[in-house]
Order: sequence, then structure tokens, then C-alpha cells
Amino acid sequence: MGKIVQVQLGEYRPVCAYNLNDVNCERDDYVILEGDRGSEFGKVVSDIDQVCKGKTEKIKGKILRKATEGDLKQLENNRMKAKEAMNICLRKINDRKLDMRIVKAEYTFDSSKIIFSFIAEGRVDFRNLVKDLARVFRVRIELKQIGVRDKAKIVGGYGVCGRELCCSSYMKDFHPLSIKMAKEQGLPLNPSRISGVCGRIKCCMAYEFSVYKEHSRELPRQGDKINTDEGKGRVIDVNILKRLVSVDVGEGKVIKVQYEKIEV
Repeated sequence: MGKIVQVQLGEYRPVCAYNLNDVNCERDDYVILEGDRGSEFGKVVSDIDQVCKGKTEKIKGKILRKATEGDLKQLENNRMKAKEAMNICLRKINDRKLDMRIVKAEYTFDSSKIIFSFIAEGRVDFRNLVKDLARVFRVRIELKQIGVRDKAKIVGGYGVCGRELCCSSYMKDFHPLSIKMAKEQGLPLNPSRISGVCGRIKCCMAYEFSVYKEHSRELPRQGDKINTDEGKGRVIDVNILKRLVSVDVGEGKVIKVQYEKIEV
């Protein structure tokens, strides 16, 4: 049984599983990988204790070695070249008047390819742009269209909670999200309250969704007619975690009662 680890390919690309072999490395170490067309680099993002069990996880390749001091200098040099490449790409986009915005540029470890990540409202015909860039850099060019959530993950930032964005700090993949999650948690359906910096529903909506769903299963909903000690009334608010229900019993009188005391 060979060990496998999860590695963040490059700096902004997906997390994949790689065969560890006998390489001595730890979490957060930079490593050199065996890529499809040459060597790549990545960062170990899992603990070194996962055992390969055949087809349980698709293995993308193997780790060749832990990054040396010379490798780290090469990575820093690639980052400097990527900044220059991004500026040149911006000029070429302006020249061709393309409706796209470059987010990041990244060289592969062996400098055989440059990956440009961009966002756009719709499909963009960038074939001529690729030819322009190939003539300038003399390497393979990859233009990759990403979404606004991917952009937030790459650029980074802080949420309204005051913490670093979940997507850019520790999340490996994005959760499936829906407006139903906000409804189940009794949150106001105000875009400014439930949206993250990317403009999509906050990733944290998925963290406690199953707990809220379970706790709210037997609770009344807003608008339900229920019986209380002070008469029949209409539910106007529900605190799921405290199991506290606000009921309008008429004549402007609102009472708060525990769910156990309510007869629906």
C-alpha cells in the first residue's frame, strides 16, 4: 500500500492526489511533481498518513522530491516573470479589445507553459490572443476562464466576520450552495446579508445546514397558526437553535414561547 497526499497544484490550481513514494515531506512543504508534460510544483495540503486504496481516489501522478533551496529560488523567479507576463497580456487584450479581465498569470515549474486565468461575462474568442502571446513568450500558452468564486479564492481577502476568506485560506473545493440553505436557517433573504465578497452565497451557509435542517424539522414555520396559553396566534419569527417562537396573538401583542409549550 503506497501513501498518497493531497497537493495544491501550482499556486492557484486544483487540489489533486499524488503518490508520495518514499519522499520525506510534511504538510505545507513545497514539492516537485511529475506532470503531464514535464515537472510541476505544488504544496502539500494534507497530513502524511493517507494510505492508497486502489480506486478510492484518482491518483494524478507521483511526487519526485521535496523542493530544494534551488527549486524555491526558481519558483520565486517564475513569480517575477509571471507579473511581467500578466502586464504584457493586459496590453494584448486591450489591443484586440477583448471583453475579458485577467486575474492571475502563472508559470509552470519548468517554465514550459504560462497559465492565464481570466473572468468574462460570456464566451470569448481568444485564439488570436493565444497566437500573440505565443510569439512573445515562445512557450505554450493556456487561457483558463474561471468564475467569480474562483477569483475570490485566488485574490483572497476578508469576510464580514473579520476572518480570512474560507475559500482562500483552507477550502480545497467549493460546496454546492443554494438559497434553500438560507431559508432553512431562518436568515433574511437579503443579498447583502447572505452573499460573500464574490457576490455568491456565502460558503459558510453549508457548514451548519444539516444541523439547522434537523433542528427545524419539528418547529412551526413563519405564518403557521398555532395555539398558545394566551390563545391562537400566527408565527412571525422562529429561533431554531433556542427553539423559541415569536407569536402574534392579536391586538398588537407578541409573545415568545418555547416550542415544547406550543400546540400546532
